[in-house]
Amino acid sequence: MPIRILVVDDSAFMRKILSAQMNSIEGFEVVATAVNGETALQKMDMYKPDAITLDVEMPGMNGLETVKRIREKSNTPVFMLSSLQGTDITIQALESGATDFIEKPKNLRENPDAFRNELASHIGAVFQRKARIPAEVNVQRKKRIVDTAFKAVVIGASTGGPRALLQVIRSLPKDLAIPVFIVQHMPEGFTQSFAQRLNQNAAVPVKEAVHQEVVVPGTVYVAPGNYHMAIEHNTIQLSQTEKLNGVRPAVDVLFESAAKKYTSDLLAIVMTGMGKDGTVGMTHVKATGGVTIVQDEETSVVYGMPGNAVKAGVVDAIYDLDDIAKLLHDIER
Repeated sequence: MPIRILVVDDSAFMRKILSAQMNSIEGFEVVATAVNGETALQKMDMYKPDAITLDVEMPGMNGLETVKRIREKSNTPVFMLSSLQGTDITIQALESGATDFIEKPKNLRENPDAFRNELASHIGAVFQRKARIPAEVNVQRKKRIVDTAFKAVVIGASTGGPRALLQVIRSLPKDLAIPVFIVQHMPEGFTQSFAQRLNQNAAVPVKEAVHQEVVVPGTVYVAPGNYHMAIEHNTIQLSQTEKLNGVRPAVDVLFESAAKKYTSDLLAIVMTGMGKDGTVGMTHVKATGGVTIVQDEETSVVYGMPGNAVKAGVVDAIYDLDDIAKLLHDIER
């Protein structure tokens, strides 16, 4: 059965392009289109789509309000289509329940294949068949993790990460005494809005990382889009070296550098996301004596990154999202 999609965009040109792009993807079928949020809600009831693509900036009921209305009645995956002008609304939409977002290219005619691949990977990842992984590791070392005094926390996330990270970072205590470093797969420009949103919701300062800045305890650093983030000595190093696992920033780059810096005093967390980024990094964390946990399948939007780490045997424990938040609330102060 194909993934049945509702396309919502106020531009007739974009509706036509998006429909053509998605209908050309094997396993995808556009069953309806809508010109605005009000019409989208009506067509949801009529066509019962498996997924919805939603323009961020629309007249009348904008993308953010539409997501909120959709979530009042359905858990259907919603994918925001956003330009750099809509970064703030996009982040708020993710917080309000949007599944993921896909950046609109400046010129759809320049590289249509790349955009089609983005649509296929982001939407397809949510519908991947779940591969069950034995849960015996669920409570392994849970007591040790709680009792360990850490000097830093590193977190990696992708699809579903923004909403999950908002919950987790909101739980950090105001007297946090160690730094927290985050890689969230997100394009350049969006990470600044994301860091600002986290900062508004957190009891500790959250900021987009700056090249060569000195690490300050009690601060949360978000890797900028299109830059790898590493920790060397006590400074943050940003670079635009080759993409790793097809992404930049990459979780593996952060985790490997942090493992060298903090060794056994490091807590590494891989959260919801597609792909395998973070698994190699966790191997380095384990090798230097650090502690590794992943988000569980039930609370992950996509279990690719956590699941790959579990399969590789580099995970100490699996926590649900609430338990990760509780763990970080009780972290070193």
